[in-house]
Amino acid sequence: MASTTLSLIIITLNIQLLLLLSLQTQAQTSAPAPSPSGPLNLTAILEKNGQYSTLILLLQETQTDTQIANQLNNSVQGLSVFAPTDNAFNNLPSGALNGLTNQNKVLLIQYHITPKYYSLTDLLTVSNPVPTQASGTNGNWGLNFTGQGNQVNVSTGIDSTQINNALRQQPPLAVYQVDKVLLPEELFGAKSPASAPPQAKAPSSSSNNSTNTSAPSPGTSAGGRNVVGLGLTLALGLACMGAFS
Repeated sequence: MASTTLSLIIITLNIQLLLLLSLQTQAQTSAPAPSPSGPLNLTAILEKNGQYSTLILLLQETQTDTQIANQLNNSVQGLSVFAPTDNAFNNLPSGALNGLTNQNKVLLIQYHITPKYYSLTDLLTVSNPVPTQASGTNGNWGLNFTGQGNQVNVSTGIDSTQINNALRQQPPLAVYQVDKVLLPEELFGAKSPASAPPQAKAPSSSSNNSTNTSAPSPGTSAGGRNVVGLGLTLALGLACMGAFS
């Protein structure tokens, strides 16, 4: 009797142990697998490759880095970033960057980002202009891409450069090195010259002549008075001579 009871206890414990193992296996299977790579970080990609300190500073200053991170998490089409090197910023004309307002700096950075992932092969066959994230009253500002073989060039209407290196080329994010800052015409295009202020009208020669003719000169007026005085003196002298004669 005691052995039967012991056997029942052992069987019950084995069943409970099997149930626990089954539940653990199901929980591990249903749990989402951890992502092998963390969320994409554009700043980290630039820092890893070096020579992008100015671009990183502008991304952080304009908070565009935060916008890019949000878009990568929510965008289906991905993003393409054209990253100017530090030398590219150093070669800008003096004051070109410091002369921009904060809003224009945001637009400048957005002009280097397209709201879609493009491989280098894609850029050879795109329809120009390719819209960027920068926009104004007339819509999105565009970039133009041309090339042949493995060489791709990008132009803005003001400057152009070759895409030399892919820092990352895997959906949903492509990051390409460019050796020039891409200058949009909307910010750096030729400004129309300011209209000159109206000049004062020079007096006409006829007006001067009229003024000179009508105004008597001091010399002429004095001469006339002298002649009249001399005539009166002679008349008085002749009258006196006639009285004594």
